[in-house]
Amino acid sequence: MIIKWTKEALFNIQDIEDFISQDNPQAAVKFIDKLITLVESLKDFPEKGRVVPELSFEQIREIIYKNYRIVYLVKKKSIEV
Repeated sequence: MIIKWTKEALFNIQDIEDFISQDNPQAAVKFIDKLITLVESLKDFPEKGRVVPELSFEQIREIIYKNYRIVYLVKKKSIEV
């Protein structure tokens, strides 16, 4: 499986990093690294996250990290974040 990041997801990650950097730039980098690592782990375990409750589609899943929800779509050969 390959991970495909949408433009919106990339903008959101940048916004999160910018927000955290206001108080602690090193924590921001560490946080984003962890978030990306979690998403990358979906390559091997695409069904790791739970089905998004309000949508109830098996292919649309989410993983939660701290106060952030990462929603992704499982396709045959890729995962779209």
